[in-house]
Amino acid sequence: MIYNKKLFESLTKVDEKFLELNKELENIGNNVSRMKEINKSLKLLNPIVEKFSEFKKILSNLESAEQILANEKDKELLELAEIEIGEYKPKIEVFENELKRLLLPKDENDDKNVIVEMRPAAGGDESSIFVGDLFGAYKRYADSQGWKIKTLEIVETSHGYNFISFMISGEDVYSKMKFESGVHRVQRVPETEAKGRVHTSTITVAVLPEVEDIEIVINPSDLRVDTYRAGGAGGQHVNRTESAVRITHLPTGIVASCQEGKSQIENRETAMKMLKSKLWERAENEKNSNLSSLRKDQVGTGERAEKIRTYNYPQNRVTDHRINLTLNKLEMIMLGDLDEIINSLIANDEALKMAEANI
Repeated sequence: MIYNKKLFESLTKVDEKFLELNKELENIGNNVSRMKEINKSLKLLNPIVEKFSEFKKILSNLESAEQILANEKDKELLELAEIEIGEYKPKIEVFENELKRLLLPKDENDDKNVIVEMRPAAGGDESSIFVGDLFGAYKRYADSQGWKIKTLEIVETSHGYNFISFMISGEDVYSKMKFESGVHRVQRVPETEAKGRVHTSTITVAVLPEVEDIEIVINPSDLRVDTYRAGGAGGQHVNRTESAVRITHLPTGIVASCQEGKSQIENRETAMKMLKSKLWERAENEKNSNLSSLRKDQVGTGERAEKIRTYNYPQNRVTDHRINLTLNKLEMIMLGDLDEIINSLIANDEALKMAEANI
């Protein structure tokens, strides 16, 4: 029986670790912090352990069938053994590939909520308009995933938006939305274009994981908190009270603001979450100088030549340049049908990691 013995040994160690953690959990007492850590680890290991259990059954059945083939003389039993071998052998490679994928190191932020910031870049009014268009696509995609979306700050222009920030909360949000960081290029004929010429413009999207309180410690004396009246739509309270909040982290100059909540308290809490995510980003960059900031490297300068994806309206085409994927269904994608693009990006990311890990 041929199978990847090195992989099997690695999976056996995972199995043992899973059992150890379960035993520790039973005797943890009132250590809430450790309990939380264990449950997080068990959640990550559980899919591997379940798939490995299925794999071991296949290997066991295959081994039994091969023993029958080697030792039995009964024609009927030999025929059944051959059928089973023909059924189980092809499954080994399938299971091994799936288990390799499950063993890949996980991004520790994958299960977190995200804060998204969108800005127009090159292209004037068309760029501002597309900020709103893509924001609409993200809202519909979030709805299809069962996620909740909460707008944090919106700065409107006469034609579109100069800035939109929002939070998406739900299951494994960052694992999918992180691929949206970068420059998005749109090619279409503006409504104001009399000669029907196609214009090219770009917007930038930054996706940051929401950071937990324990990860970033902020000295209150390092903060300046300003309140102001929010602009734009939002209800009567927006215009009558200084409910919007802007928090500045004085040592770094990093600013986070929120104006979409119903009260100053709510906006302050949200702005603090945004600030912590931005400070996390800065800390990660300082930890490893070779890893540029999520916003700087993934978003870039916003020039037309820098892009992760192009939305070509005249040809109803969307191209993701990172994986050379082209889909002729732009209308559906702008309605929130992002699954094919994002799933392809995830698969490509996993393939690259598997090649690097040489599993």
